[in-house]
Amino acid sequence: MTNTIRIYCKNDHAYHDIPCGMSLLELSDYLGIKLKHRIVAARVNYKLQNLNFLIYKPKDIEFLDISSSGGMRCYVRTLSLVLACAIKELNADYDLRIEHPISKGYFCTVRDKKGEHIAIDKQFIGSIKERMLQIIAENRTIETEEKQTKEVIRIFKDRHEGETTLFETLGNPYCRYYRMGDYIDYYTGALMPSSGYLNIFELEPYYNDMLLRIPCRTDPVRLEEKIPQDKMFNIFREFKQWNKLIHILNVGEFNKACKDNRSFEMIKIGEALHEKKVAQIADQIATREHRPKFVLISGPSSSGKTTFSMRLRIQLMVNGIQPIVISMDNYFVNREDTPKDENGEWDFEHLHALDLDLFQQQMSDLMNGKEIDMPFYNFETGKREWRDDKLQLQPDQICIIEGLHALNPELMKSIPADETFKIFVNALTTVNLDNHNWIPTADVRLIRRIIRDHLYRGYSAKETIARCDSVRRGEERWIYPYQEEADAMFNSALLFELAVLKHHAEPILAAVPKYVDEYTDAHRLLKELSYFEPVPEKEIPPTSFLREFVGGSSFQYS
Repeated sequence: MTNTIRIYCKNDHAYHDIPCGMSLLELSDYLGIKLKHRIVAARVNYKLQNLNFLIYKPKDIEFLDISSSGGMRCYVRTLSLVLACAIKELNADYDLRIEHPISKGYFCTVRDKKGEHIAIDKQFIGSIKERMLQIIAENRTIETEEKQTKEVIRIFKDRHEGETTLFETLGNPYCRYYRMGDYIDYYTGALMPSSGYLNIFELEPYYNDMLLRIPCRTDPVRLEEKIPQDKMFNIFREFKQWNKLIHILNVGEFNKACKDNRSFEMIKIGEALHEKKVAQIADQIATREHRPKFVLISGPSSSGKTTFSMRLRIQLMVNGIQPIVISMDNYFVNREDTPKDENGEWDFEHLHALDLDLFQQQMSDLMNGKEIDMPFYNFETGKREWRDDKLQLQPDQICIIEGLHALNPELMKSIPADETFKIFVNALTTVNLDNHNWIPTADVRLIRRIIRDHLYRGYSAKETIARCDSVRRGEERWIYPYQEEADAMFNSALLFELAVLKHHAEPILAAVPKYVDEYTDAHRLLKELSYFEPVPEKEIPPTSFLREFVGGSSFQYS
């Protein structure tokens, strides 16, 4: 008699007795699970697993398609594997390097075995795509293998496949990697069962290298619409050059530097580069032929906008300018007048959560030298108050306005364009795990927010994670469409920050119950943090962007 186990399937909300040792792929067929798009992965006890995962114990199981965040990550990792394999098959000395996300895709370069950049032209890209399509048509099986780490390092080095520095620094006795035919590679999360699961992608020239385009996250039957991000690309390129100065291009090299007692040097260099960049932006403002009256600072949640505005204020004062700071939060409408989202919840990130008429009138008055009575928004009562807070802009003053909507053209439409200077702030990942694995920018900001919400607002990691989808939808609608309109961009991320945030975030994330949906993200974030050698925060200066989230700042945050 075949041994059976009982599982609970969240897709059909039912218990099932199944043969012990069945794979997730077999189980989806066995249960006849049909989703809107093809099943690509599953959550097993709220952890993302590939479909070859074998079930030997009772589990809660939820099958995912590409429209889910976990399913999309699985798809993109598999696409990266096939791209890397295609390049290796065209030239065994070549290796793919996925540099960073850009233009709704991923910027990729090709290096030889010495790490030298290989020029990419349209013909070469065409050859790569042709080989990828061939691999997909062959529907090559993707298998997981596990060996002693020292053996995995030897295999990868013998075959000149992939970067092994990360393996060498983690200290794990065993390591899992993936095999597709004769090609092997390492990825930090689940992949799909075979190359034939891929059906939508594009490769095209981008800045003398190439852009890997992926399916649309909201409508995965088509490609993401490519958007121009020239200014954002330059910010990534700038930070990459800075990393080269200290010879750290991946987390493995970062960990080695920490073990060599170079972490304090990295902190000093990183903080100095930040200060230099803030000073350069202040100089841009001060030396403009027509000095603007308003400096507008925007960026997504937990990007460090507030600290940036405070550091910019100091640098403007160095230039002989007396800035005043206005918080857009004080222009919220009364809570009962706040727009609601599709779920009937208050949408505080909606543009019309602000009293635009009042804001625009008062900004016009300030520009024309008139005195205004600043409103104050009481977040406890959800009401606007008036506290006789008078404000008038003097001829030698500049007004700094920081908020989610600061770059939205609707916000300052009554103000001449030459009276504004726009700045976009974000925390962009500054170092990849290795050539084919990266930590998403959104995860860096989510870790920041989890720590800050826990320390200053009393929220659990579960509560913060539960709100992140709504926050990201707001960012996609109200913030990112305007980022390329900025006169300057600032990357608030620091090379060492996840190594510092690690000891703050881990106990908060570990408290997320293992039986809730939010555990999937908590587990993923914990895994990302585990790749970093910890760095003590005692050398972090009190003006650092990190202090906005972990405490100890010399700035006053309301």
